[in-house]
Amino acid sequence: MQPMQPNSNMAYDRTIVVFSPDGRLLQVEYARQAVKRGNTVVGLKTDEVVVLGATKSSGPLIENSSFKKIFEIDDHVGVVSSGLLADARDIIENARVKAQIHKLTYSEDISISSLIRHIASNIHMVTQYAGVRPYGIGLLVGGVDDEPKLFETDPSGTMIEWKAQSIGKGAEKAKKVLERRYKGNMKKDDAVKLVISALKAGEKTLPAENIELAVITKGAFKKYQAEEMAKFLR
Repeated sequence: MQPMQPNSNMAYDRTIVVFSPDGRLLQVEYARQAVKRGNTVVGLKTDEVVVLGATKSSGPLIENSSFKKIFEIDDHVGVVSSGLLADARDIIENARVKAQIHKLTYSEDISISSLIRHIASNIHMVTQYAGVRPYGIGLLVGGVDDEPKLFETDPSGTMIEWKAQSIGKGAEKAKKVLERRYKGNMKKDDAVKLVISALKAGEKTLPAENIELAVITKGAFKKYQAEEMAKFLR
């Protein structure tokens, strides 16, 4: 029997449902590369709020309002995505429907934990069937129910809870800023400043119009306008 060649894994990347001999799902790993190439996004939670931030592309002919990286799911929860925006929109629309069905059925907001399990299950589902591909997105899902919570999910459907996290192409530099300066008892303005500093660390230049920012408190989701962020960029 001939020994396997170094490029033998290529025979296992044609479909999502076949493991390579070393136990890898190559299509999932390729999808993770789409996340690593995406715009830098940051999320953190404090004792009182969740702050989500993202960098986004801009240009002289782009309507900035049409290019979104942060999405409101309900009054108490939001999502920021890195990777393929079309994939993110599909997952987010499904999550919004889930949140509204829960509210109509039980007359209460869906818990952040229940929502992230639903999102992660949908992402994981497309790693189990032939004829589909993994979602090429990473998501940070943050909100406030009984307390602030922040979760990450990736193209495999894995979900992890964080105090602060960054994904995307500038994530490694952003994480170093978060690790050095994060405190759980930070005030809201300090948390916003830290998220912006982490985003700036991951990008060479970052004008206010290229930053998207949202703050979630109990029962309130607020997106900042460029002029509101100006004071944090000084």
